[in-house]
Amino acid sequence: MAPMNVVVCVKQIPDPAEPGKLEADNTLDRSGKLILDESDSYGVEMALQLADAAGGGEVTLVSMAPNGETSGLRTALAMGAAKAILVSDDALSGAGALDTAKVLAAAIKRAEPDLVLAATESSDGYTGTVPEQVAALLGLTSVTFAKEVHIDGQAVKVQRQTELGYDEVEAELPALVSVTAGVVEPRYPSFKGIMAAKSKPVDQLTLSDLGIDAATVGSAGAGQEIVAVDDAPAREAGEIIEDDGEAFGKIVAYLENLKVI
Repeated sequence: MAPMNVVVCVKQIPDPAEPGKLEADNTLDRSGKLILDESDSYGVEMALQLADAAGGGEVTLVSMAPNGETSGLRTALAMGAAKAILVSDDALSGAGALDTAKVLAAAIKRAEPDLVLAATESSDGYTGTVPEQVAALLGLTSVTFAKEVHIDGQAVKVQRQTELGYDEVEAELPALVSVTAGVVEPRYPSFKGIMAAKSKPVDQLTLSDLGIDAATVGSAGAGQEIVAVDDAPAREAGEIIEDDGEAFGKIVAYLENLKVI
């Protein structure tokens, strides 16, 4: 098999174990240390396995994050990825899903990959739209919800997870495939990998490097605004029905009122 050059879209997110904070504009505070989104670790592992199976090639990470943050990227580099492209620009504050896709697509183009892998959705945004938007912008076939991925010559063969099982899908390379959490078991970075990751190249770019007008993305080009964020209402106590021999009738009436039956 020919060497495989695989790009993996990697998102660096605030640690989910920490309480989330909002900026004054109601967007998520990303000013602190960011970590590798766990959902993206599956794509990284899948890419490494595909490159190994092809007998060569390399895995390149592509990410967009504020403040030149690389902590999450270093974790993925420690897993075995060869290098990374990081887009970091203050003008991207408040960027939506389509902005993110435009930036990632422009960065991915520079890597000229045979295959692009992404998670189904991020753990802090959950839009689930960015991979398909990236594929559309790059003119690539998009295969979603992959539970198994193989390369056969110039084609990628995917078992695409469905509610009833899976579909077998085949697409010509280059293509973009978004993977589910069950596609592989991500490896833990070794000490040797962690040390090696410190010297692996991370190419940091700005919007101007990618030829993207700052006025068209982020808060400046946003087509929407978060005007308010409210706490979810507290759960109210449930209704207790004492069984006096006719309790079933009360339950049926309650369900009918909810239009459940």
